[in-house]
Amino acid sequence: QVHLVESGGGLVQAGASLKLSCASSEETFSSQTMGWFRQAPGKEREFVAAITWNSYATHYADSVKGRFEISRVDAEKMVHLQMNALKPEDTAVYYCAAGPLFIASNKEADFNSWGQGTQVTVSS
Repeated sequence: QVHLVESGGGLVQAGASLKLSCASSEETFSSQTMGWFRQAPGKEREFVAAITWNSYATHYADSVKGRFEISRVDAEKMVHLQMNALKPEDTAVYYCAAGPLFIASNKEADFNSWGQGTQVTVSS
């Protein structure tokens, strides 16, 4: 079982930036696709971004394209989500996820390990 721990959430004003990080304990981290999902109050969890096992491909939700950037450092078993130009609608709990994939999937079912989440709150 992969152990994922998110960090970096917080309360910011609209237009600000935050960088989320996710630390993995999985030995095969470098061969996994990593993703970020989020869940706002009263809403279903939704896809945010994903990056393949060697960073050859990334995939973003339309709502965050051009504002968020996903990256990974395999030597550190870390994946990051740089979030810029934050909007109040970005407020959610953000989850890191890992999956044994070769594509940057946007489907929850493709990811078999999840972190506990970190809260991001953007005030207007």
